[in-house]
Amino acid sequence: MVDASEIPAWLKKDYPFTPQKFTTPRGAQMSYVDEGEGDEAVLMVHGNPTWSYYYAKLIRNVSSKLRCIAPDHVGMGFSEKPENYPYNLATRIADLEALVTSLKLKKIHLVVHDWGGAIGFGFAAKHPELIGKLVVLNTAAFPSKHIPTRIAACRFPGLGPLVVRGSNGFAGPAIWMSMDRRKLKTEESKALLLPYDSWANRVAVNGFVQDIPMNPQHKTWETLSEVGEGLKQFEQSSMLIVWGGRDFCFNDHFYGEWTRRFPQAKTKYLDDVGHYVLLDADDEVVPEIADFLTSET
Repeated sequence: MVDASEIPAWLKKDYPFTPQKFTTPRGAQMSYVDEGEGDEAVLMVHGNPTWSYYYAKLIRNVSSKLRCIAPDHVGMGFSEKPENYPYNLATRIADLEALVTSLKLKKIHLVVHDWGGAIGFGFAAKHPELIGKLVVLNTAAFPSKHIPTRIAACRFPGLGPLVVRGSNGFAGPAIWMSMDRRKLKTEESKALLLPYDSWANRVAVNGFVQDIPMNPQHKTWETLSEVGEGLKQFEQSSMLIVWGGRDFCFNDHFYGEWTRRFPQAKTKYLDDVGHYVLLDADDEVVPEIADFLTSET
């Protein structure tokens, strides 16, 4: 786990935060950003293989008006990376729930991306009375049998971990595969890959890949199905869906499912933007998301 004092100077320009620490119910140290004040907060939940850095610009745009909480899941970002930890959806929901409980928040606006959708909505379904506005960014929170071949290959027994952990064959290619409108700046790429610089530090990246449930026999299928059922509680909630149409993973199939389930949602579909929508179209979407979260309506 990287201590705040060890954050590289070059990173502090875009990530000018002092991460806090929280001990999960299973004893791992979780790092999280906590900027702003109050018991009403925006909870930003990242996926794989990103970390709280993904939300840095949004935090900087919102935290003067609303408190912003952005955790690094265990094994990700600046959190501890234990080799033997239950890297599955149920545990990640429980970890997030424990963190939020410790912060004693009275209202939460949720922003989710990638695996953050299942984790964030898994938490929200357990505490619907806390949930305010919702922002959905290229994610899923329901079972699906759609999986890109490139990700499926990372799940092959034996070969998958060698690719993901040995050659950084998941986080590394995501740097260019997840962008379409523009290329990441050198320091942006360095920041995204910073926590995943060794076999040991990629344990949770691999854990996320292995936890994708493709059939009812997978141990996480039931949990994800419960998350999907829980979405019904938010059918009348204020929601903004911001979607990159060039996503190689969460493609238009998933976008269509979100708009079918939430026809009342505001939508912004960007046909030239990739999976890392918050980075690929940052100048366009960050101000719009910030306005949505901080407006009175």
